[in-house]
Amino acid sequence: MFHKILIANRGEIACRVIKTAHQLGIRCVAVYSEADANARHVQMADEAYLLGPAPSKESYLRADKILEIAKKSGAQAVHPGYGFLSENEVFAQACADAGVVFIGPPVPAIAAMGSKSAAKEIMSKAGVPLVPGYHGDNQDEAFLAEEADIVGYPLLLKAAYGGGGKGMKVVWQKSEFLEQLQSAKREALNGFGNDKILMERYLTKPRHVEIQVFADNFGNAVYLHERDCSIQRRHQKVIEEAPAPNFSPIQRKAMGDAAVKAAQAIGYAGAGTVEFLFDEDGSFYFMEMNTRLQVEHPVTEMITGQDLVKWQLLVASGQPLPLTQDEIPLDGHAIEVRVYAEDPDNNFLPATGKLTYLRQPDANRHVRIDTGVVENDEVSPFYDPMIAKLIVWDESRDRAIARMRRALDDYRIAGVKTNLNFLTRLVEHPAFGRAELDTHFIEHHQAELFAPEQNEPTQALILAALYLLSKQQPSATASSPWQSAIGWRMNENASVSFHLTQGEQSQHVRITQQADAFLVAVNDLSLTIKAQLNHDELTANISGHQCKVRVSQFGDTVSVFIKQQRFDFDYKTIVEVAVSDESAGSLKAPMNGTVVAVLVSAGQQVEAGQTLLVMEAMKMEYAIKAPAAGVVNTLFYATGDLVKDGAELVDFAATAKAEA
Repeated sequence: MFHKILIANRGEIACRVIKTAHQLGIRCVAVYSEADANARHVQMADEAYLLGPAPSKESYLRADKILEIAKKSGAQAVHPGYGFLSENEVFAQACADAGVVFIGPPVPAIAAMGSKSAAKEIMSKAGVPLVPGYHGDNQDEAFLAEEADIVGYPLLLKAAYGGGGKGMKVVWQKSEFLEQLQSAKREALNGFGNDKILMERYLTKPRHVEIQVFADNFGNAVYLHERDCSIQRRHQKVIEEAPAPNFSPIQRKAMGDAAVKAAQAIGYAGAGTVEFLFDEDGSFYFMEMNTRLQVEHPVTEMITGQDLVKWQLLVASGQPLPLTQDEIPLDGHAIEVRVYAEDPDNNFLPATGKLTYLRQPDANRHVRIDTGVVENDEVSPFYDPMIAKLIVWDESRDRAIARMRRALDDYRIAGVKTNLNFLTRLVEHPAFGRAELDTHFIEHHQAELFAPEQNEPTQALILAALYLLSKQQPSATASSPWQSAIGWRMNENASVSFHLTQGEQSQHVRITQQADAFLVAVNDLSLTIKAQLNHDELTANISGHQCKVRVSQFGDTVSVFIKQQRFDFDYKTIVEVAVSDESAGSLKAPMNGTVVAVLVSAGQQVEAGQTLLVMEAMKMEYAIKAPAAGVVNTLFYATGDLVKDGAELVDFAATAKAEA
């Protein structure tokens, strides 16, 4: 076994590899870009080296620098993770030339699967079923049009050297073939530097089912069951589960045997995934083979109890597979969702920003979180915006779905837009519960998945104000800050107002303390509320309805989480301060601060409750109000003046009360 390896990657997969390597007593070398200097994988590794600037081509794609660091650090092997250089045959060969083990398949196997069209030719010769289509080298438009007629419509055009949905077009009828072909070729050339196109019959309701395969250098090859990855957006996976629902043991064996045959056809070793299209009639067709560890490998680990990174390290160090085919278990059901910084309502546009608040569900035997970030990390525009993979396991699919719903409810992120609410809608959709799956699931159910939220924001508005109030006053007891007096009143209970802005909507919430509760006024509502704050969990009883939510604050923004809806409010606090009309005729500053507005002049008659001046301290405004009708005799401070706690602000004389 190796004693030191280098991980040529970043984010959650780098952290994932380091975790297993450390369990095996292997020291880990991390590499990082300038943008990742404080990243989690850098902190987890035993040592780390700077690669270069943030762009991938200047850092994580610098094969020469990575190998230079491997040699310098004494690393015996390189784990490429997924993405970046993981399926780059030139890098794999460079590792071999440098005497460093590439923890992946042999170079010829990577090369064989690097071209989709070449891969299909190899699979055809090996007897692996293929979707009817054309995968040859002749790219003449007229010839391809003739082949399209033979394949039949609808058909799918795919970039031979592509991925991620680029250069992929559906052609529904002959009249649009040339236009779509030219478009696919342009995308392929721009995205991959090669405009070669292959064609396949387009299946209208296929499922994406893939087989995890593993092979060693002693001729052993096995499959570790299947994963269903049908729910996708823009041809990228959103939910993965294992085993595939409504998939018989006979189908599992047939597809598994085909996947092993595919691996053996190219002399494979290590971890690989053979992806198939599974049709309604039970037939399946080879789509492609990924010559690396997949993002969704945790669901396979959860149902088999195996550590696939450990298997990779064992095979790469020259050891045989740990289990034979008959020894591989299949226990329960696992589901994985990919938590992304993105806006599902804006065509899943990637989002960037700081993770100002991050709370994950508790990890246990049923719940697993694979992540490469911690709170206050930045989601950078330079890399994939995946925040984490959330994986659950239980004895049945129904129970696993219930676990996932709960785990999503316990996931809280503020600072960037995320797909958490969208993921909740997906797993709660009745069609998902019935396992009515195909690769067009999101399109079929778009109306429900993207429906406007029904929750009234007034509740969130009230809860945000109560949270802010609790954070701005001292706590009498650790368990209940609501029992304490409001620290900045003068001689009577104060009223505190919050101006809360959500988007273009701004609302005013006024809170007054009443014994052991608060009177909250918002819009036309006046509610008596009891509440308790425990760290970031706010429990409130509103008109007999007790609710429990999580709340976070960053700068002048407060976020309220109701289920997987997040309400963000920018806030401004105004404290209304007055003395009783029996008190002395001077009004004093409640704390150190600055006068930001003087609204009256000396000698002016004022009404009870009229604001005389406004102070600002600790990002709060304090409205100093007249305790009764009367006259302002003297103003001691002007706008912009600094004021000390207890300083006399106004000499005020109340109007004498009328005789009874």
